[in-house]
Amino acid sequence: MAEELIINHCSPTLAGIKTGSLFSAPVKNKSQAIDMLRGWNRKLSKKGIVFLPLKYRQNTVLVYAYRPSLLYKYFENKNVSEILSSFGYADMRLPQRISFLIDRLKKDDEFPHEIGLFLGYPPEDVLGFIKNGAANCKRLGCWKVYGDEESALKTFKKYEKCTEIYSKLWNKGRSLERLTVAV
Repeated sequence: MAEELIINHCSPTLAGIKTGSLFSAPVKNKSQAIDMLRGWNRKLSKKGIVFLPLKYRQNTVLVYAYRPSLLYKYFENKNVSEILSSFGYADMRLPQRISFLIDRLKKDDEFPHEIGLFLGYPPEDVLGFIKNGAANCKRLGCWKVYGDEESALKTFKKYEKCTEIYSKLWNKGRSLERLTVAV
């Protein structure tokens, strides 16, 4: 069940075509969540993927699966950097930014919508989502599109196709390790 969640929600990240993915995993308790994440990290960290618990709730953990190398490059984008700075992430290294995001998830009642940047969404779409209060988007797919609709549609199709292929291969017995591309 747990590996199926990774396939369903993280295939583009496993394939190295997406910076990060987010999903909720059912767990009995925090200890089970930690063991589960350690196991995934043992299997996939050598391929460049990290799994982190962002927030624990009763019987679930919000999991962030990401590629530090891709996220680091993405955060070098000037628009991304400016948006992050406006939310208090200025002058931080990648680990501190992730810690700050985790703190915001724990402290704030409202979901920190800049999380879209940690998933590699286009900065204009993340900013559009924030400024429009999630309304008035041009298109809805993996995220709400406020900017380049054509580019977003191509990306949505690429992610969908990737997930379809990974699901088929996994169902035929291919392991997560073999499906994960080293980046």
